[in-house]
Amino acid sequence: MGSPLLTPPRPNGFHQVEGEPGPLRRCHRVMMANTTISRRTLLTTLAGVGAATLVGCDSTPAAADPLPDPLLVTLDGGLTVLRGTDRQSIGAGVATADGRLVWTAVADGADTLLWRVDAGRGNASERVRLPGRWVPQTTSTDGTRLALTTEHLSATGDRPAGRDQTLVLIADAAGVRQRLRLPGTVVPEAFTHDLAGLFVLEWLPPAAPDRYRVRLVDLATGVAGPLLTRAKTAVPPGAEEEMRGDGRQAVLAPNRTVLYTLYTHQPDHQHTRDRISGRPGRDVHAFVHTLHLEQRWAYCVDLPHPFGEGGADGHTMAITPDGGRLYVADVGSGAVAEISTEELTVRRVAALAAGGAPAYAAASTERLFLGAGTAVRTVDLTGLAVTAERATADPVGGLVLSADGTRLYLGQRAAVCWQDPVTGGELGRAAVPGLVGLHGPARPA
Repeated sequence: MGSPLLTPPRPNGFHQVEGEPGPLRRCHRVMMANTTISRRTLLTTLAGVGAATLVGCDSTPAAADPLPDPLLVTLDGGLTVLRGTDRQSIGAGVATADGRLVWTAVADGADTLLWRVDAGRGNASERVRLPGRWVPQTTSTDGTRLALTTEHLSATGDRPAGRDQTLVLIADAAGVRQRLRLPGTVVPEAFTHDLAGLFVLEWLPPAAPDRYRVRLVDLATGVAGPLLTRAKTAVPPGAEEEMRGDGRQAVLAPNRTVLYTLYTHQPDHQHTRDRISGRPGRDVHAFVHTLHLEQRWAYCVDLPHPFGEGGADGHTMAITPDGGRLYVADVGSGAVAEISTEELTVRRVAALAAGGAPAYAAASTERLFLGAGTAVRTVDLTGLAVTAERATADPVGGLVLSADGTRLYLGQRAAVCWQDPVTGGELGRAAVPGLVGLHGPARPA
């Protein structure tokens, strides 16, 4: 999502800062029957006796390790690509879900300069001038189209202030394509797969919003209307579901056609399917809103108790690389749910030990990684059981798997470290002053 516009970068689109060596921590000791072993041979498989536990991190000076993969992160100054030991600052902007492309903008007098960065390679497009002041809001999944608003808004953030109308600018690398003046309080969320429509959150009532519904703006006419049902039929007038609560996190399917958004705390909420059927709504406090960007339908997968009872930041989710399974965790209660993305049903729920917040997740084909507080757990996906728990010196500020699945990156306080996802052994660590969070691998476009 966008953030306040920053000082313009250098002509190539980046501020360049070399990696800095300094006092770094290395996690390299595992306590198991009071035995210390090498950090490259951590964590044996335990059968019937619980999970292995990594204890502590030594504060020992070390040189910064070059990152094996380009990584897109958020610093207190905006989006940044970490590449080897280099730091390439992009600034305020929005990135595609796969981290390949980033749109960024800066104020230039009364106007805005806009350009696109290939995060994997580091090159930037030519800058184009947009009349007026605009903030990047959301980009199409292929990175070719961008929606901007006059102020920072978020589909998974704080409730927007009420307004009579919302101005939205649609742009691409050549400049302005369309200017929309949408009635009421509207937050752009995602483009349709064919780029002909824009999904938005329409907040109600416009002057004092307390609930919202997902609508589809036809970019040819600028008119907003309801989505389709999962059966690909039109939603009858008055049957659109209106949501209250917190949009915690959005995850895009690997094939880039479905957007999953986790919502918590939904008092007095009733799904479209219930409103159409006339059945009373159920007591649901969390669900995954499934938005098909190609077929233009929406469907909600309800999560059972205790999901949604605890704080929103204790909830997190991750999707497997093949897109077939979506995992939702509530670390506050210890609940983990497995959702079939084909059936859009909860297949099973497991109860783990409760933990702290905020929570982060990453998934491979065989494992789910959960980070919260000063611990990272490995959950085997066959039995949905914890097989390892590793302590960290600082609270976890993000989890990202490398594109090939051989490295697990952890956001730490002013640092990024990476581990072997199988053994838990730390493979490297680099100082990253001002680190706010991890976005994902910066793959070449």
